[in-house]
Amino acid sequence: MKYIIGFFSAIVLALIFILCPMQTETTVEYLRIHIRANSNSIEDQNVKYMVKDAIVEALIPILSDIESFDEAKKVVQSNFGLIENVANGVLKSEGFTYSSKADIRNEYFPSRTYENVTLEEGYYDALILELGDGVGDNWWCIVFPAFCFTKSQNFNNIVYISRIWEIIKSVT
Repeated sequence: MKYIIGFFSAIVLALIFILCPMQTETTVEYLRIHIRANSNSIEDQNVKYMVKDAIVEALIPILSDIESFDEAKKVVQSNFGLIENVANGVLKSEGFTYSSKADIRNEYFPSRTYENVTLEEGYYDALILELGDGVGDNWWCIVFPAFCFTKSQNFNNIVYISRIWEIIKSVT
């Protein structure tokens, strides 16, 4: 009996290694967002956060269901007008005379950690929203995967699938 169990275990392990190869590297493409303040003055930094709140609110319905990096990039590019109009509306309502400029650029960024996500240093595509001269400190987050732009943080409907159980079921 113990030989049968050992033989069955060996077959299951062999199937696992054949059908579920180990991954040594995970490649995730990130699209970042950087809102760069006009300067580091208190007023410019405060309005940057007001712009951030308005931009996030405007982009949530557009970006929350995006499923690929390329789609996220296209949606952002096609909404530069919306992004700039929202930012310029906040700037104008707060009495600022400068405007904003949206662009997507591939730029070098140092390592950053935001909550439980760490992006290693390197070159990333990013939505850059410059307010005025754009030389002040920035606010940043991740557009894709939709880290900052999700409709809900409700993760109660997650379904876990066991690949091992699927293999065992298919063999028996």
